[in-house]
Amino acid sequence: MATLELNGVTKIYDDAQGRETAVDSLDLSAAGGEFVVLVGPSGCGKSTTLRMLAGLETVTSGTIEIDGREVQDLAPSERSIAMVFQSYALYTKMTARENMAYGLKHSTDLDERERGRRVEEIAELLDIVDLLDDVPAEMSGGQKQRVALGRAIVRDPSVFLLDEPLSNLDAKLRARMRTELKRIQTDLGVTTVYVTHDQTEAMTMADRIAVMDDGELQQVDPPETAYDHPTNEFVATFLGSPAMNTFDATVEAADDELALRRDGTTFATIPAHAVSLDDVEAVRVGLRPEDLRLDDAPGEGGFEAAVTVSEYQGNDNFVHLSADDLTLTARVPPSVYPSPGETVGVSVDPADVYLFDPTSGAALKTRGLDARSFERRPVSTPE
Repeated sequence: MATLELNGVTKIYDDAQGRETAVDSLDLSAAGGEFVVLVGPSGCGKSTTLRMLAGLETVTSGTIEIDGREVQDLAPSERSIAMVFQSYALYTKMTARENMAYGLKHSTDLDERERGRRVEEIAELLDIVDLLDDVPAEMSGGQKQRVALGRAIVRDPSVFLLDEPLSNLDAKLRARMRTELKRIQTDLGVTTVYVTHDQTEAMTMADRIAVMDDGELQQVDPPETAYDHPTNEFVATFLGSPAMNTFDATVEAADDELALRRDGTTFATIPAHAVSLDDVEAVRVGLRPEDLRLDDAPGEGGFEAAVTVSEYQGNDNFVHLSADDLTLTARVPPSVYPSPGETVGVSVDPADVYLFDPTSGAALKTRGLDARSFERRPVSTPE
């Protein structure tokens, strides 16, 4: 199983509009067999990073190593990588069998019999044996996606590169293919870098999730760590659906508690020992929708809010709230379904309150109450 390492990888474009840094000094590692997902908003640099790994974009500076061998100056065919594109990129006049065997025919010394054997083997793994004699026009989107995967897998690469391969599928098939794709990658044990803007894909598929913004890596950690302990406000608000509620607040100390207040209303309280603020008077508060509890009246440290809209989701409800000048969203069980205009009490467990520096956005407190359990960690890499 191959290791992958990017050291200070930078991509700068110079054009008539000026100089633009698409990827800025990216350091990222993937252990052998690891599934790493690059996620972030459009234009954050994730696809550019994947294209540099594939050799489809040149590297302005920095190095890319696969199993300790620098590959940034090598042609794509010399890197031992295989890439699956969003559009599948199948040859329309070739059968599935011919599409899958094409790379083997032109990049290996295997004879026709051995190429056929490998195609049949991978087709069985992907459950597409009955499609081998069909052309793409006779296939559904999910079938085309499997053939595109088969074409990559059959080459037995050191690294898989997947560029939003599920984005053209309908929601139900997409969910099923997420599971299938992760199972196949686990069975094969191939180091994989997967690009998506869909945080659900990122959270459910990744061994580690790498969050990018504006060409810079913000955090790389297991999904549960990035969700519960984001490095900064950007990561916190990007991960989660609905998004985290964030707002400015002042900090007022009272006995052994800190009250987080805005326009005279206390929106949450936390024990003073839960965070070291050192004379900080203002913070950004973050409250995840699933952590907001709705009752007839607010509990201790809670507040009142007016319901504006309730959205039934089946397994839960999204309740939109108005409190003073704030708009908040709560994610509650389906049994909680307040009517628009109704006044409810809102409270949150102190352990679930997030705090961020209002200037830098750096996390001051994440999930939990022990200030010692959270440190401003550097972007992490595997051992």
